[in-house]
Amino acid sequence: MTVKAEAEAVEADEKEKTPTQGGDRRIWMMAAYGFVAGLPLPLSTFTLRYWLSESGATLTVIGLTANIGLAYSLKFLWSPVFDQVPPPGPMRHLGRRRGWLATIQPMLALAAVLLALTNPVASPMTSIAAAALVAFLSASQDIAIDAWRIETFPQRLQGEALAAYVWGYRFAMLAATTGVIWASGFIGWHVALLGVAVLLLLGPVVTLLAPEPSIDAAVIADAGTAAGGTSSSTLASRARHAVIDPLLDFLTRPGAIMILAFVALFKLGEAMGGIMTAPFYRGLGFSRDAIAGSGPFSLVATLAGITLGGVLVARIGVGRALLWTGSAQTLAMAMYEVLAHAPGQVPILYLTVATEAFAQGMADAAFLTYLSGLCSRAFTATHYALLSSIPALAIHTIGGFSGVLADKTGWVVFYGICTFAALPAMGLMVLLLRRYPPDQSPAS
Repeated sequence: MTVKAEAEAVEADEKEKTPTQGGDRRIWMMAAYGFVAGLPLPLSTFTLRYWLSESGATLTVIGLTANIGLAYSLKFLWSPVFDQVPPPGPMRHLGRRRGWLATIQPMLALAAVLLALTNPVASPMTSIAAAALVAFLSASQDIAIDAWRIETFPQRLQGEALAAYVWGYRFAMLAATTGVIWASGFIGWHVALLGVAVLLLLGPVVTLLAPEPSIDAAVIADAGTAAGGTSSSTLASRARHAVIDPLLDFLTRPGAIMILAFVALFKLGEAMGGIMTAPFYRGLGFSRDAIAGSGPFSLVATLAGITLGGVLVARIGVGRALLWTGSAQTLAMAMYEVLAHAPGQVPILYLTVATEAFAQGMADAAFLTYLSGLCSRAFTATHYALLSSIPALAIHTIGGFSGVLADKTGWVVFYGICTFAALPAMGLMVLLLRRYPPDQSPAS
């Protein structure tokens, strides 16, 4: 039996179960995984940049932190390892997915400790290097969690699982951004960041409590057959099955290049602006307390946006929802221009943060649904790792020059450029939806 056939058989078996059979526990596990996955991201993005900005780092140095996120962009390069290589040592007894998670998560917590102990004033590049290690291990954890989700939940529960993951993720983001920035004013940056490292130790606990996907044994047994027919299959044949076959499966479908170009550009304008928000807020004279106070507004607006985006997908289909929410995301960029002309005005700051977060949440709901629909069932984990990496690839290469651009042009012109940077993706999206429309049927 092929991997695809086995996966479909498992899914068919799952459909015969009642929706509540094991469902509640797995959904709670998904929310917990979302929380431990959301904690490390700010340590290489907003929180790190604010720490560097407060320590006196230049805009050019802060802009270069965008390159740290290349780990998230390139994670598809090592994602086949988690499909083809068993976990090391005794961890393999936990199963393929949990074994790799239990291997990565303690190392991730240790990397966060190393970052907390660095001194960005004396050696900013050491802090950036430690943050890069956190990003690499965090991206690896994401690969394993995504695979666990895809293999644990049948298709009809994927939306519910993703929603639980996002809720946990966003609460973790609030703790690792607003919580750390607020706490740093009382206990200092080092202790505040160590608090995130302690929270990351929840990861191994969640993994020990989580069930191993039932598809695991069948897929492992079938992988050797697909790769070469026997356990002695060559390394080349295994590499082809793990890397080449999934890429060929995607690249040979109609419109593949256009799809990849759209995926790469969709978040570029919003992300370029987001990279510079920490020094932007400080440059406008907002205090640490004011910036930390924007966190709850961002959280509520994001969750509301995700909810509305999911409703739009269900009611009008993913194609039209993507068009509407993508347009809203582009228009919301104008709020940065408004804020640039209102330095020190806290209500305008909170309105800007809430508007941008709401629009981004809506767009994320439609965009992630679109990406999920592009995955072949035979290569779901690898395809999702590839597609979710591509937007970050543009962000963490082109976006790396955002600091230089902001330094040369000033905030008003810079955010005008960010808005126009979103327009090519919008035009490409319209063309793509006309030529290669996704399934427009409402979600059940």
